[in-house]
Amino acid sequence: MTDEKKGQKIFIVEDDLDLSEMLSAYFRVQGYDVSTASRGEDAVAAISKDIPDVAVLDIRLPDIDGFEVCRRLRRARRTQNLPVIFLTEKRERDDKLSGLELGAVDYITKPFDIQELRLRVRNALRRARLSTLLNPVTGLPEGPLVKERVDQMLTYSDWGVVLAGIRGLNKFRDRFGFVAADDVSRAVTLMIANAVQESGTGDDFVGHADSGDFLILTTSERSPKLAERCMVRLQPSIQYFYPALERQRLHEMSESERLGVYVATVSSQEVKASNLEELFAALESRRL
Repeated sequence: MTDEKKGQKIFIVEDDLDLSEMLSAYFRVQGYDVSTASRGEDAVAAISKDIPDVAVLDIRLPDIDGFEVCRRLRRARRTQNLPVIFLTEKRERDDKLSGLELGAVDYITKPFDIQELRLRVRNALRRARLSTLLNPVTGLPEGPLVKERVDQMLTYSDWGVVLAGIRGLNKFRDRFGFVAADDVSRAVTLMIANAVQESGTGDDFVGHADSGDFLILTTSERSPKLAERCMVRLQPSIQYFYPALERQRLHEMSESERLGVYVATVSSQEVKASNLEELFAALESRRL
């Protein structure tokens, strides 16, 4: 077993038990930790509980199809970036486009060359490792890199933090699709970057909290101005995230159905925080 493969987990979702056993045995010999499921519902539950490094997912399943499995995984923050390789007998262009829209990293049709599948799995794992510090949609830092910067900031005597984001994005994604929701995230990234450029300095840091919220690390003096600029830029833009025909009926929607903006800010002058959990507790209590 190589160090590269040691501890890496592959989850195979395949209702053909002979094929599932063959793939499982093959990848175990290659040094991977392999789990399997033959039904989509079971796969969603198992993957959500113990997240693998990559999922090999058949589209034709006895209950929900592979597209729905992937769709549910994408809705959850913990599994939304899980690399998925679709394994299917379907060859139609529309099926491939559906898989790619859901964020699949690859698509391989049966019958397939087992060596080709092994290389595709290996490449997906390598790409995933390289991107673990950056959000795949916005390109902003997240995870360990953000935690490191926050921990460092909390050792300073003067600091300020702005938390900003879009409320209702999951419902928006369900209705208009993943591509539209990703476009919203990218647009918000650009607007926040512009707000920082207008009211901040080159020393300010922008990244993602674990929840997907945008996090700006700055000083106590600049944080209120940045929070205001974020709200001023984001709030008027909400209507333009919707398709043109939908904008005309936004006033008919309840607040819980529409996208919304939230912004919060705290500083070393207002709260005492010694770790990430205390900082986010303070921010959550101040969401606007």
